[in-house]
Amino acid sequence: MAKIHSLADVQTENIGESTFVWQFCVILKDAVIGDNCNINCHVLIENDVKIGNNVTIKPGVQIWDGVTLEDNVFIGPNVTFTNDLVPRSKQYPEAFAKTLVKKGASIGANATIVAGNTIGENALIGAGSVVTKDVPANTVWFGNPAKQKGIISHDGKITYF
Repeated sequence: MAKIHSLADVQTENIGESTFVWQFCVILKDAVIGDNCNINCHVLIENDVKIGNNVTIKPGVQIWDGVTLEDNVFIGPNVTFTNDLVPRSKQYPEAFAKTLVKKGASIGANATIVAGNTIGENALIGAGSVVTKDVPANTVWFGNPAKQKGIISHDGKITYF
């Protein structure tokens, strides 16, 4: 059974076993969240969002419509996802761009992930980076705009270029 803090506003019933939702979170009714996740305080999760199992989302993250996080993903504090490539007040696209963060990827604090990109399996995005294109599996990216700076093994060893 999921553990939901009494000060969280959780509208979905699609939350897996042993997931913990901390205080001051807002999770909309159509969101799907897997088992054994940790959704820290001050997180917003919209409707068209899918979150796999064993995912950690640190405080201050907003996960907008069109974002999918596969299993074992780590999202650092204040990571920013976008979903509208040409935002305008009170004007909405017919469909939001899709963003996919694949299994085992980690995104460092304060990184920005521009809509429509895929972050590959086991990839590592450095803190403060701005991701503007697809990131291949097992690679290390950082900077603004983020560029590949190395590769990462499944056990977390980084080889820099």
